[in-house]
Amino acid sequence: MIPEDLRYTSEHEWVRAANGGPARVGITHYAQDALGDIVYVQLPEPGTAVSAGDSLGEVESTKSVSEIYAPVTGTVVARNDALADEPELINSDPYGSGWLVEIEPADPEEIDDLLDAQAYGELTGAE
Repeated sequence: MIPEDLRYTSEHEWVRAANGGPARVGITHYAQDALGDIVYVQLPEPGTAVSAGDSLGEVESTKSVSEIYAPVTGTVVARNDALADEPELINSDPYGSGWLVEIEPADPEEIDDLLDAQAYGELTGAE
């Protein structure tokens, strides 16, 4: 199931917009399922400026290493340090405790340009 309250990228990141606050970012259930067991996550330090579409870190699984891309332009204001010791949280709870970073968007309206749940479902063939 694809959460309706999130926005998505074609690279399988999700964004939860907060009213006027930072946007929480993670990878989708589809992405974590394709990756398999996640064993390591590399995330940027808070204060790092990111541009939409640029790499902001990596997720390493037993199968491969995959880039994580910034869904919006802005500044990283928080990262999920729990993933350093428990990267498997991304597998078990990708939309909850497995979040990656929070970004203060330079332009909050940029989030509106991302895919909605229906469009992401069509992209992945999921319903």
